[in-house]
Amino acid sequence: MLRHHWLVRLTHWGNALAIVFLLMTGMNIFGAHPRLYWGHVGSVDQVERQWLEIGVGGTMQAPRGWMDIGDRRFDTTAVLGVSKNAQDQWSVVAFPYWATFPSGRDLATARTWHFFAAWLLILNGLLWLGHAILSGRLRRDIIPRLSELAPAHLWHDVVQHLKLNFPKGEAALRYEVLQKLAYAGVALVLIPVVILTGMAMSPGLNAAFPFLDALWGGRQSARSVHFIASSGIAAFLVVHLVLVVLAGPIRGIGAMITGRITIGDSK
Repeated sequence: MLRHHWLVRLTHWGNALAIVFLLMTGMNIFGAHPRLYWGHVGSVDQVERQWLEIGVGGTMQAPRGWMDIGDRRFDTTAVLGVSKNAQDQWSVVAFPYWATFPSGRDLATARTWHFFAAWLLILNGLLWLGHAILSGRLRRDIIPRLSELAPAHLWHDVVQHLKLNFPKGEAALRYEVLQKLAYAGVALVLIPVVILTGMAMSPGLNAAFPFLDALWGGRQSARSVHFIASSGIAAFLVVHLVLVVLAGPIRGIGAMITGRITIGDSK
């Protein structure tokens, strides 16, 4: 049975590619100044505006990575602040080499690919949104109905997910309310926020559209919101992949490649 229109499949994989590149290049860019602030300006001397920092302490023989959020410090050794590189040596970087593109510190290359992936996401996203509106998919499959937002309905879907009771048969052709909320949250909230905050951080666009900076309360605030929204997208990506594996990766991924799904209990 047909599950996904060819345009849905095309934009799905296009968005996936763009988001992965944006996250990996974004982490490389963030590593050039691994601090976040609120307001219009921020520097290492303006600690009163700072709310997040990734750093390193200890010695060269025993370095310790850490992340400060507000006045709380978390040990992040081997993950954030300091991690082993491809040669199994300690490297002082905000994010490990395997999570960034390029894998080494290269701000210029990371920015070039970041902007390319951003345009891919924007154009691909507009294509997806246009199809979703014209085909009725946005109203039918993405935006939850009011009845689905009833506390009892929401709680039932939460319990089913916790029990790993995934829909089978014809029920698998429909998105449940948690899926709808997740997809709508990413497609209609987080991605637009990432795009608008990214635009607000561009000096050229600030000159052309000064309201972009003011919209977020300053360029540094835009950078902070950009980071938070990007982290939300990354979290969605991880949860999405885990659920695809648990629900049956062959059927799920196959449906997004071929567009068809077999109705039944088999996975």
